[in-house]
Amino acid sequence: MGALAAAAVRIRHDLHTRLLKARARTDELFQLIQEEALYDRPIPERHRIIFYLGHVEAFDWNLLSQRAFGLRSFHATFDRLFSFGIDPVGGGLPEDKPEDWPTRQEIARYNTRIREELDRAIEHALTRPEEGHPHLMQMLHVAIEHRLMHAETLAYMLHRLPANKKICGPEKVAWKAPRAKSRLVEIPAGRATLGIRDSSEQEFGWDNEFAAHEVSVPEFAIDSHNVTNHDFLRFMQGGGYHDRSLWTPEGWAWKTKENIQHPMFWRDEGNLWVLRTMFGEIRLPQEWPVYVTHAEATAYANWLGRKLPTEAQFHRAAYGAPKGNRERRYPWGDEPPSELHGNFDFRSWDPSPVGAHPAGASAFGVYDLVGNGWEWTRTEFAPFPGFTPMPFYPGYSANFFDGKHYVMKGGSPRTAACMLRRSFRNWFQPHYPYVYATFRCVEG
Repeated sequence: MGALAAAAVRIRHDLHTRLLKARARTDELFQLIQEEALYDRPIPERHRIIFYLGHVEAFDWNLLSQRAFGLRSFHATFDRLFSFGIDPVGGGLPEDKPEDWPTRQEIARYNTRIREELDRAIEHALTRPEEGHPHLMQMLHVAIEHRLMHAETLAYMLHRLPANKKICGPEKVAWKAPRAKSRLVEIPAGRATLGIRDSSEQEFGWDNEFAAHEVSVPEFAIDSHNVTNHDFLRFMQGGGYHDRSLWTPEGWAWKTKENIQHPMFWRDEGNLWVLRTMFGEIRLPQEWPVYVTHAEATAYANWLGRKLPTEAQFHRAAYGAPKGNRERRYPWGDEPPSELHGNFDFRSWDPSPVGAHPAGASAFGVYDLVGNGWEWTRTEFAPFPGFTPMPFYPGYSANFFDGKHYVMKGGSPRTAACMLRRSFRNWFQPHYPYVYATFRCVEG
């Protein structure tokens, strides 16, 4: 076997190992759910939990079976039923009933057969690197990252599930950090490189990450730390939810319609606020980053006379350097992410205090740019110049280039390490309140 063929076998083997580990990650999540809660719908705009039990496997099957390996469908009804989730843009809420869905046992049999057939096909492909679909390795990357994305978004859903319907997970990490005081950090004018230059088997990217291009960023100032629960409480006490001038018309209408006058993760308990964590409620931690919608973050920034950063400003603050043109791979440098650098890669169920990971600060002294909460930008999610959809997943990004979604950067406590790469772009609607999303403000 030649050197190139041997390298292809090694990469495919590594990807298969990563797929198995990603399966274990989603399996762990479903094991947290009490049996009777599988047909619950913790987030009204989404499918019932039972859908996702089938979806993460059906996605792999629909992506790989026929296209990559020539495998025939053995349950076309389930292939269709579990193929697509819901992006709640307008319209009514789903109206299905629990009895409309298959039993857990039926789905388990379907899932088991999918894994068995795909694993055999992948192992066969390992021995014949010259055969198979030309995009097989990219497709395996897609299967892995799609599942790891759901390992995070399922956590949003389980966060809304009452604690008595969950099996308590491991104890939380005991964070030790002095209370941080945020300040405005001056970022000199410079360039930011958005995206990655080309796809290779070693560096995967989704279609919206291409193609790399430089953006000139004028000087600006940015918060050294994320906005905390304490900071946001001041906004609320200052009448932020009642001042129409701070909100876009859509943001104001959405909030008043539901009569929600606080972040979705908070609850008013008489004379104090409590925070909903994954496995219970605690008194509001003042030093944790606040998790809010884009509309709430924008209203807060308006209250201060500031703005949310653009995607390019985030990149400049996170990956740039005061001197020279070289940009870092991560805010802290080029070494791979570790627990020293931030709260990510499923290490914790909940945030850490802002500034708890000084080793992860950027060259400019801006903290927590990766992990502890996705960061809202004011940049609408749109294609980069030269955008080309993935041939085997054309709607992944293109379906959301609608002016109704905003770019998020960084990562949360439940974001996998592979998606902490500089080019990765997440996006959500401005009023969706369940995401582990925080923010910081800029001037200039």
